[in-house]
Amino acid sequence: MRENTMSPENSPENNSEQTGSTGLALNWSALNWSALLDALIIIAVLVVVKQFFLLYTIKYAGPISTFTAMAVATWRLRARGMGWKDLGFVKPDNIPKMLLLSLLVLAAIFAAAAIGTGIASIFFDKAYVADRFGDIEGDVPMFLLWMALIWTHSAFFEEMLFRAFIINRFGSFLGGSTAATIVSVVVAAIFFGYRHAYYQGPYGFVVTGVIGLALGGIYVWIGRKNLLPQILAHGYMNTIGFTMRFLGLKG
Repeated sequence: MRENTMSPENSPENNSEQTGSTGLALNWSALNWSALLDALIIIAVLVVVKQFFLLYTIKYAGPISTFTAMAVATWRLRARGMGWKDLGFVKPDNIPKMLLLSLLVLAAIFAAAAIGTGIASIFFDKAYVADRFGDIEGDVPMFLLWMALIWTHSAFFEEMLFRAFIINRFGSFLGGSTAATIVSVVVAAIFFGYRHAYYQGPYGFVVTGVIGLALGGIYVWIGRKNLLPQILAHGYMNTIGFTMRFLGLKG
Protein backbone atom coordinates (compact mmCIF):
# COMPACT_ATOMS: atom_id res chain seq x y z
CA MET A 1 0.00 0.00 0.00
CA ARG A 2 1.28 3.46 -0.85
CA GLU A 3 0.37 6.74 0.73
CA ASN A 4 -2.76 8.15 -0.83
CA THR A 5 -2.16 11.14 -3.04
CA MET A 6 -5.50 11.25 -4.76
CA SER A 7 -8.89 11.09 -3.09
CA PRO A 8 -12.03 9.93 -4.93
CA GLU A 9 -13.13 13.54 -5.18
CA ASN A 10 -10.04 14.61 -7.18
CA SER A 11 -9.32 11.44 -9.14
CA PRO A 12 -9.22 11.79 -12.93
CA GLU A 13 -12.66 10.29 -13.36
CA ASN A 14 -14.30 12.52 -10.77
CA ASN A 15 -12.76 15.94 -11.38
CA SER A 16 -15.53 16.94 -13.74
CA GLU A 17 -18.34 15.79 -11.49
CA GLN A 18 -17.36 17.66 -8.34
CA THR A 19 -17.83 21.22 -9.56
CA GLY A 20 -20.36 22.99 -7.42
CA SER A 21 -21.01 19.86 -5.37
CA THR A 22 -20.50 21.16 -1.85
CA GLY A 23 -24.12 21.97 -1.06
CA LEU A 24 -26.89 19.86 0.43
CA ALA A 25 -28.82 19.56 -2.84
CA LEU A 26 -28.26 16.66 -5.19
CA ASN A 27 -26.51 17.75 -8.37
CA TRP A 28 -28.78 16.04 -10.89
CA SER A 29 -26.94 17.54 -13.87
CA ALA A 30 -23.74 15.77 -12.81
CA LEU A 31 -25.03 12.21 -12.64
CA ASN A 32 -22.26 9.73 -13.39
CA TRP A 33 -23.94 6.67 -14.86
CA SER A 34 -20.71 4.69 -15.13
CA ALA A 35 -20.25 5.00 -11.36
CA LEU A 36 -23.80 3.73 -10.82
CA LEU A 37 -23.03 0.79 -13.10
CA ASP A 38 -19.99 -0.08 -11.00
CA ALA A 39 -21.99 0.01 -7.76
CA LEU A 40 -24.84 -2.06 -9.20
CA ILE A 41 -22.41 -4.67 -10.56
CA ILE A 42 -20.89 -5.16 -7.10
CA ILE A 43 -24.27 -5.30 -5.40
CA ALA A 44 -25.44 -7.84 -7.98
CA VAL A 45 -22.33 -9.99 -7.47
CA LEU A 46 -22.74 -9.91 -3.69
CA VAL A 47 -26.42 -10.91 -3.94
CA VAL A 48 -26.33 -13.44 -6.77
CA VAL A 49 -23.20 -15.30 -5.69
CA LYS A 50 -24.38 -15.51 -2.08
CA GLN A 51 -27.85 -16.72 -3.07
CA PHE A 52 -26.38 -19.36 -5.33
CA PHE A 53 -24.03 -20.77 -2.72
CA LEU A 54 -26.73 -20.67 -0.05
CA LEU A 55 -28.14 -23.68 -1.91
CA TYR A 56 -25.06 -25.58 -0.76
CA THR A 57 -23.71 -23.89 2.37
CA ILE A 58 -25.11 -21.26 4.70
CA LYS A 59 -21.80 -21.07 6.51
CA TYR A 60 -19.55 -20.00 3.64
CA ALA A 61 -21.90 -18.41 1.10
CA GLY A 62 -21.20 -14.94 2.49
CA PRO A 63 -17.40 -15.20 2.37
CA ILE A 64 -17.46 -16.70 -1.13
CA SER A 65 -19.57 -13.82 -2.43
CA THR A 66 -17.34 -11.25 -0.72
CA PHE A 67 -14.13 -12.70 -2.16
CA THR A 68 -15.76 -12.73 -5.61
CA ALA A 69 -16.97 -9.15 -5.27
CA MET A 70 -13.50 -7.97 -4.25
CA ALA A 71 -12.04 -9.35 -7.47
CA VAL A 72 -14.77 -7.70 -9.55
CA ALA A 73 -14.49 -4.39 -7.67
CA THR A 74 -10.73 -4.31 -8.24
CA TRP A 75 -11.37 -4.86 -11.94
CA ARG A 76 -13.94 -2.05 -12.06
CA LEU A 77 -11.60 0.39 -10.30
CA ARG A 78 -8.78 -0.40 -12.70
CA ALA A 79 -11.16 0.07 -15.62
CA ARG A 80 -11.79 3.61 -14.31
CA GLY A 81 -8.10 4.38 -13.87
CA MET A 82 -8.40 4.12 -10.09
CA GLY A 83 -7.20 1.83 -7.33
CA TRP A 84 -8.04 1.01 -3.74
CA LYS A 85 -5.57 3.65 -2.57
CA ASP A 86 -7.91 6.26 -4.08
CA LEU A 87 -10.65 5.06 -1.71
CA GLY A 88 -8.53 5.18 1.43
CA PHE A 89 -6.72 1.84 1.53
CA VAL A 90 -3.29 3.30 2.25
CA LYS A 91 -0.45 3.01 4.72
CA PRO A 92 -1.05 5.58 7.47
CA ASP A 93 1.50 8.28 8.21
CA ASN A 94 1.12 7.83 11.96
CA ILE A 95 0.57 4.21 13.01
CA PRO A 96 0.06 4.88 16.78
CA LYS A 97 -2.54 7.52 15.95
CA MET A 98 -4.25 5.12 13.55
CA LEU A 99 -4.33 2.37 16.21
CA LEU A 100 -5.81 4.77 18.74
CA LEU A 101 -8.39 5.84 16.19
CA SER A 102 -9.27 2.19 15.56
CA LEU A 103 -10.09 1.79 19.26
CA LEU A 104 -12.33 4.86 19.10
CA VAL A 105 -14.05 3.37 16.06
CA LEU A 106 -14.54 0.14 18.01
CA ALA A 107 -16.22 2.11 20.80
CA ALA A 108 -18.44 3.75 18.18
CA ILE A 109 -19.37 0.31 16.82
CA PHE A 110 -20.43 -0.88 20.27
CA ALA A 111 -22.44 2.32 20.77
CA ALA A 112 -24.12 1.87 17.38
CA ALA A 113 -24.85 -1.77 18.21
CA ALA A 114 -26.51 -0.68 21.45
CA ILE A 115 -28.62 1.89 19.61
CA GLY A 116 -29.51 -0.60 16.91
CA THR A 117 -30.45 -3.21 19.52
CA GLY A 118 -32.72 -0.71 21.22
CA ILE A 119 -34.46 0.14 17.96
CA ALA A 120 -34.72 -3.49 16.81
CA SER A 121 -36.15 -4.58 20.17
CA ILE A 122 -39.11 -2.27 19.68
CA PHE A 123 -40.20 -3.96 16.47
CA PHE A 124 -38.76 -7.48 16.40
CA ASP A 125 -37.98 -10.44 18.61
CA LYS A 126 -34.33 -11.37 18.88
CA ALA A 127 -34.42 -14.50 16.77
CA TYR A 128 -31.90 -15.92 14.34
CA VAL A 129 -32.88 -17.62 11.14
CA ALA A 130 -29.94 -20.00 11.33
CA ASP A 131 -26.96 -20.67 13.55
CA ARG A 132 -23.94 -20.39 11.26
CA PHE A 133 -21.42 -20.79 14.02
CA GLY A 134 -22.87 -23.48 16.27
CA ASP A 135 -19.91 -25.80 15.75
CA ILE A 136 -17.20 -23.33 16.73
CA GLU A 137 -17.33 -23.87 20.51
CA GLY A 138 -14.20 -25.69 21.63
CA ASP A 139 -13.16 -26.53 18.06
CA VAL A 140 -9.68 -25.07 17.54
CA PRO A 141 -9.37 -25.73 13.75
CA MET A 142 -12.83 -24.24 13.11
CA PHE A 143 -12.01 -21.25 15.31
CA LEU A 144 -8.77 -20.61 13.42
CA LEU A 145 -10.55 -20.94 10.09
CA TRP A 146 -13.08 -18.30 11.12
CA MET A 147 -10.33 -16.05 12.45
CA ALA A 148 -8.78 -16.11 8.99
CA LEU A 149 -12.15 -15.41 7.37
CA ILE A 150 -13.18 -12.57 9.66
CA TRP A 151 -9.89 -10.75 9.11
CA THR A 152 -10.18 -11.10 5.33
CA HIS A 153 -13.82 -11.44 4.30
CA SER A 154 -15.28 -9.41 7.20
CA ALA A 155 -12.72 -6.86 8.34
CA PHE A 156 -10.86 -5.99 5.15
CA PHE A 157 -13.26 -6.89 2.36
CA GLU A 158 -16.54 -5.72 3.91
CA GLU A 159 -15.04 -2.33 4.77
CA MET A 160 -13.47 -2.00 1.33
CA LEU A 161 -16.71 -2.96 -0.42
CA PHE A 162 -19.52 -1.60 1.77
CA ARG A 163 -17.79 1.53 2.94
CA ALA A 164 -15.15 2.51 0.37
CA PHE A 165 -16.51 1.16 -2.91
CA ILE A 166 -20.28 1.49 -2.59
CA ILE A 167 -20.22 4.86 -0.81
CA ASN A 168 -17.79 6.36 -3.30
CA ARG A 169 -19.39 4.96 -6.43
CA PHE A 170 -22.92 5.94 -5.41
CA GLY A 171 -21.65 9.33 -4.31
CA SER A 172 -19.94 9.81 -7.66
CA PHE A 173 -23.12 8.77 -9.46
CA LEU A 174 -25.13 11.42 -7.61
CA GLY A 175 -22.64 14.19 -8.31
CA GLY A 176 -20.49 14.19 -5.18
CA SER A 177 -22.49 16.72 -3.15
CA THR A 178 -23.03 16.51 0.61
CA ALA A 179 -26.52 15.18 -0.04
CA ALA A 180 -25.07 12.58 -2.39
CA THR A 181 -22.69 11.44 0.33
CA ILE A 182 -25.50 11.15 2.88
CA VAL A 183 -27.63 9.12 0.47
CA SER A 184 -24.65 6.89 -0.34
CA VAL A 185 -23.91 6.21 3.34
CA VAL A 186 -27.56 5.30 3.95
CA VAL A 187 -27.73 3.03 0.88
CA ALA A 188 -24.54 1.23 1.92
CA ALA A 189 -25.86 0.80 5.47
CA ILE A 190 -29.17 -0.66 4.29
CA PHE A 191 -27.38 -3.12 2.03
CA PHE A 192 -24.98 -4.01 4.84
CA GLY A 193 -27.97 -4.82 7.05
CA TYR A 194 -29.56 -6.86 4.28
CA ARG A 195 -26.38 -8.89 3.89
CA HIS A 196 -26.75 -10.15 7.46
CA ALA A 197 -30.50 -10.70 7.49
CA TYR A 198 -30.38 -14.16 5.93
CA TYR A 199 -29.18 -15.67 9.21
CA GLN A 200 -29.91 -12.90 11.72
CA GLY A 201 -33.43 -12.04 10.63
CA PRO A 202 -35.02 -8.56 10.72
CA TYR A 203 -33.60 -7.95 14.20
CA GLY A 204 -30.08 -8.41 12.91
CA PHE A 205 -30.90 -6.37 9.80
CA VAL A 206 -31.62 -3.35 11.98
CA VAL A 207 -28.63 -3.82 14.30
CA THR A 208 -26.08 -4.36 11.55
CA GLY A 209 -27.67 -1.62 9.47
CA VAL A 210 -27.14 0.90 12.27
CA ILE A 211 -23.56 -0.33 12.68
CA GLY A 212 -23.06 0.12 8.93
CA LEU A 213 -24.47 3.64 9.18
CA ALA A 214 -21.96 4.49 11.91
CA LEU A 215 -19.03 2.97 10.00
CA GLY A 216 -20.03 4.80 6.83
CA GLY A 217 -20.30 8.09 8.69
CA ILE A 218 -16.89 7.56 10.26
CA TYR A 219 -15.35 6.73 6.89
CA VAL A 220 -16.65 10.00 5.45
CA TRP A 221 -15.73 11.97 8.58
CA ILE A 222 -12.13 10.75 8.44
CA GLY A 223 -12.07 12.08 4.90
CA ARG A 224 -12.03 8.76 3.01
CA LYS A 225 -8.25 8.91 3.26
CA ASN A 226 -7.62 6.09 5.72
CA LEU A 227 -9.76 2.97 5.79
CA LEU A 228 -7.55 1.06 8.22
CA PRO A 229 -9.16 2.27 11.49
CA GLN A 230 -12.53 0.86 10.37
CA ILE A 231 -10.91 -2.34 9.11
CA LEU A 232 -9.10 -2.94 12.39
CA ALA A 233 -12.13 -2.02 14.51
CA HIS A 234 -14.30 -4.38 12.48
CA GLY A 235 -11.74 -7.12 13.02
CA TYR A 236 -11.53 -6.42 16.76
CA MET A 237 -15.30 -6.63 17.10
CA ASN A 238 -15.60 -9.94 15.27
CA THR A 239 -12.58 -11.40 17.04
CA ILE A 240 -14.19 -10.65 20.39
CA GLY A 241 -17.48 -12.20 19.27
CA PHE A 242 -15.94 -15.36 17.85
CA THR A 243 -13.63 -15.82 20.80
CA MET A 244 -16.63 -15.67 23.11
CA ARG A 245 -18.38 -18.28 20.98
CA PHE A 246 -15.29 -20.51 21.02
CA LEU A 247 -15.14 -20.27 24.81
CA GLY A 248 -18.86 -20.98 25.14
CA LEU A 249 -19.59 -17.51 26.53
CA LYS A 250 -21.95 -16.48 23.75
CA GLY A 251 -24.94 -18.27 22.32
